[in-house]
Amino acid sequence: MSAFSRFTPLVSSLPSTIPFVGPEAIERQRGRSVKARIGANENGFGPAPSVLKAMSEAATGVWKYNDPENFDLKQALARHLGTAPQNLAIGEGIDGLLGQIVRMVIEPGLPVVTSLGGYPTFNFHVAGHGGRLVTVPYVDDREDLDGLLAAVRQEDAPLVYFANPDNPMGSWWNADSVVAFAKGLPETCLLVLDEAYGETAPAGTIPSIASLIDMPNVVRTRTFSKAYGLAGARVGYVISTPGTAQAFDKIRNHFGMNRIGTAAALAALADGDYLTEVLGNIAASRDRIAGIARKNGLQPLPSATNFVTIDCGRDAVFARAIVDRLMADHGVFIRMPGVAPLNRCIRISAGPEADMALLEEALPKVIEAIGNRL
Repeated sequence: MSAFSRFTPLVSSLPSTIPFVGPEAIERQRGRSVKARIGANENGFGPAPSVLKAMSEAATGVWKYNDPENFDLKQALARHLGTAPQNLAIGEGIDGLLGQIVRMVIEPGLPVVTSLGGYPTFNFHVAGHGGRLVTVPYVDDREDLDGLLAAVRQEDAPLVYFANPDNPMGSWWNADSVVAFAKGLPETCLLVLDEAYGETAPAGTIPSIASLIDMPNVVRTRTFSKAYGLAGARVGYVISTPGTAQAFDKIRNHFGMNRIGTAAALAALADGDYLTEVLGNIAASRDRIAGIARKNGLQPLPSATNFVTIDCGRDAVFARAIVDRLMADHGVFIRMPGVAPLNRCIRISAGPEADMALLEEALPKVIEAIGNRL
């Protein structure tokens, strides 16, 4: 298959990859519908009715571009967070923002520190800009703060990625540890502190805004995809110092945000009662998943996210077989971590009771079937 002959050497050298194979692609590949979509860490409880109403009303104006300055959303977020609009940058979900961050900092060959088995999309952006990944193994299923710091210093890395709470393990560090890690980094290293799951974390996990707001080498990424149920709307934001936040204006797609997604985010911020309700639903679903795992001889790990990572007690072959057979035989879509030793686990997103009931019915059948084959 031919391709354009004057792509950059970097682009020509890279494989054409997708960090996550979506459930739609799996449906196309296998010719089977997904009945329980509990693998992508989406919020299956959905957005608030008030948010859906706001989206419907905004649709009539979709012929217009969104405000390229994202003024209203910055103002609302600043009130919500207790900071200034100048401390914020808006983007098309955390994934889009990660690409911009890497673009701003990384030139070909520069080292980037992250955890081995951490969020693959970040790695995808690093590779796409020619960065050199330096990975630090997890310790006791948590990101290793001491190891990350040591790698940054050893490599003189200009960029480090740390998710708290963590994907894919659901683990977390307390706020004091996170702040100490940030303050221990060289000023020449930019910390991407990914707080996508901040709303679902226990109290004391997320550092206060004030604790990091004066550090120009810290960018905190947050999203409306998880707790607010707006994964398809693609709305994320960065919290940092005004100077660092303003740097996004130099490279971002100024018309990248859509009007319907922006209206949804504004309405979601205004509906705190629904957020409280959904967080309760997520917590209950996590308990439900943990109970189902234990009934089947598997060990759920503690979770501060909207998913539960489950130690299957064997190897990656066994875990992969569970993932594949749940989908192939029962239409239950889940995922698993990608590298050892994390890939002894499977990962199941919180979801509505109908999804949990299907999981509860399917999982013992799958484990029994696998036991007869492996």
